[in-house]
Amino acid sequence: MSHLADGNRPDAGHAPASGTVVRLPLTTLPGEPSLVMGTPGGAVVHRSVLPGGVRVLTEAMPGQRSATIGFWVGVGSRDEAAGRHGSTHFLEHLLFKGTTRRSALDIALAFDEVGGESNAATAKESTCYYARVLDTDLPMAIDVITDMITSAVLDPEELEQERDVILEEIAMDADDPADLCHEKFAEAVLGDHALGRPIGGTPEAIKSVPREAVLEHYRRYYRPSELVVTAAGGLEHDDVCAMVLDALKKAGWDLSEDAVPAPRRNTEPAVITGTAGVQVINRPVEQANVVMGCPSLTATDDRRFAMSVLNTILGGGMSSRLFQEIREKRGLVYSTYSFSASYADAGYFGMYAGCSPAKTRQVIDLMGSELERLAAEGVDEAELKKARGQIAGGMVMALEDSSSRMSRLGRAELVSGEFIDIDESLARIGAVTAEEVQALAAELAAAPRTITVVGPFKSAAELGF
Repeated sequence: MSHLADGNRPDAGHAPASGTVVRLPLTTLPGEPSLVMGTPGGAVVHRSVLPGGVRVLTEAMPGQRSATIGFWVGVGSRDEAAGRHGSTHFLEHLLFKGTTRRSALDIALAFDEVGGESNAATAKESTCYYARVLDTDLPMAIDVITDMITSAVLDPEELEQERDVILEEIAMDADDPADLCHEKFAEAVLGDHALGRPIGGTPEAIKSVPREAVLEHYRRYYRPSELVVTAAGGLEHDDVCAMVLDALKKAGWDLSEDAVPAPRRNTEPAVITGTAGVQVINRPVEQANVVMGCPSLTATDDRRFAMSVLNTILGGGMSSRLFQEIREKRGLVYSTYSFSASYADAGYFGMYAGCSPAKTRQVIDLMGSELERLAAEGVDEAELKKARGQIAGGMVMALEDSSSRMSRLGRAELVSGEFIDIDESLARIGAVTAEEVQALAAELAAAPRTITVVGPFKSAAELGF
């Protein structure tokens, strides 16, 4: 990877040329300028560390009349202690139920009255509360979300009511065979690693988790050193920093001048002891859902760009090998694709298909053979060029949206500690070789396979395994 010189920080007001990677140090020394990074199209990324260790990253997008802001906490479902599984997602719900200053209705009205959008997302390694509003309404969004994060009431009655809501959400997901298949595959392929647990928890865990556990989770992780604020759109960095700092001070958070941000996660790859073989989840459905794969790359692995190209060639769109072979040539499925999921110290690769139960084994064999063919024969230059173009187009179009840019800043700060601009990202994709794709495919094809099937089967024996 190419970088600015390790440990160097650009001077304030001087943005490095596009096509670079900028390290994001956890701390800045007193008197040092914020990091400033130029991006294609005239956008500028700033990063500051505020008192208390709060990190603020913004991307000013010329001509935008709206802005998206996200408040990130570096805690996800993988961080939950035994007996508290589901606490992170539970807490996300509860923060919308009222603060010492606002009721749940007040929070909803604040955004509805200005035509804004607000929501939250719990993931395996982070939680984000975000909103998209007109640029003139950004002060309101910062004030409301700060209030939610710092001053949630976690009312016992509201908690019990929301417990039922979350149980309904889990039941809804369990009724979707595709979602269930992906979730059970992740559990199997990651084994006893905490990343294998479902984000929302199980019904049993949600029914039993006490308010004290959720409250302790809140007090432990919702503090200045864990907070990352990212924003993109029509904004000024210094204004965002001032508004965030003022809102946190009003909330009474301890904003010590010598506090530093919480350390990022350890990225040393974990030992994964997943379960290879076939697992069948019996459901009376008309279509079987299949996911097959293996443990794979972490989020900071240099081969992640080759993985993007591999996934595009193998299962990324209507011209991909899986789609052409299994759907177009044979008519066995409606949907089939490949994917990868990467985290700080673990990750996995998989292929999905939905098909008639009678065709399940044939589809499984075809998915495996397409991966093996990629590993044995590689790709030609035309296929490689097509994949690069497909990725480039999708990447650039996604970043036309301020929400995508806000999320990109959050991931850069929390996961890799590096900001890679769009030109450099495209250059990395363009530099992927056919040999790198084939080598990665060979590694995946040789790994023990985990196969999860959701369908009207009682055992793997019915599929010929």
